Amino acid sequence: MTTITDPTQPAIAQGNLRRIHHIALNVKDMAASCRFYGNILGLRQLTGDAVPSTLVDLVASGKVANFILPDDTVLDLFWEPDLSSPHPDPQQQFTRANHLAFDIAPELFDQAVAALRYYQVPIEGEPVTRPTGRGIYFYDPDGFMIEIRCDPY
Repeated sequence: MTTITDPTQPAIAQGNLRRIHHIALNVKDMAASCRFYGNILGLRQLTGDAVPSTLVDLVASGKVANFILPDDTVLDLFWEPDLSSPHPDPQQQFTRANHLAFDIAPELFDQAVAALRYYQVPIEGEPVTRPTGRGIYFYDPDGFMIEIRCDPY
């Protein structure tokens, strides 16, 4: 990567990027993914007037679903019915993105793990405890790795 050392060259100034606007994931089965992100992970699906105006037609046609993350970032699911499985072994990473991580209060962590097990969500090993907190890794319906983590007590 080239380091910008010439201040006369165009660059995005540090601090100009304010936040992540949205995260977009391709999904093979929109209904399964909506159940997963909405019912199992408890994210609120945007409907009606809450749908971004630029996506109203795509949402109405079933090609996109939008969920709001706890920090108000939007998670867009794009329906790709011909999406092929990246690899039969979910441990083989298939994208430059490693995983999407959600933070949870430490006192709710075990309850979240129990919910994942109840819904038979594919879990990667057992919960891990580190000096930085606890975490559990699991997969969405399309094999994308998700983490729920909490700070240490």
